[in-house]
Amino acid sequence: MLYPVVIHKDPDSDYGATVPDLPGCFSAGDSTEEALGNVSEAIECHIEGILIDGEELPAPRCIEEHQKNPDFADGLWAVVNVDLSKLSGKARRINVTIPELILHKVDAFATSSGESRSGILTSAVVEYLCTHGPSTRKEPPEPKKKRSKKPQVTI
Repeated sequence: MLYPVVIHKDPDSDYGATVPDLPGCFSAGDSTEEALGNVSEAIECHIEGILIDGEELPAPRCIEEHQKNPDFADGLWAVVNVDLSKLSGKARRINVTIPELILHKVDAFATSSGESRSGILTSAVVEYLCTHGPSTRKEPPEPKKKRSKKPQVTI
């Protein structure tokens, strides 16, 4: 799953990496490369905590949306790919039926990105849940209550 990250550096400090879509998720490093490597691990831990707590995982937004935030005005932007199959929760083997043509595409994509089939499918499911979960679904409006037509009595 891809997460936008903003890198910032204050004088006399390491490089900091903040993940705007995951409030409270950040990391640091001596260089931008080290900060990006460390923030990947921070994202995995943060997401795992969200899932353990049974909270809804926020969907990553595009960098352009975050750039409007004045807190990130001077930052350098990057996108970090996080392999959610590395979450430490117990893995379970399941039997899933997928059309053969789609499975070939999944396997080709997994091979070209250096990931496993399980990793690709896990990321796809989490991304789907982020974008189609309860907070992103638009619930139909409540039907209007019908008023009873009782005769009005004036005294």
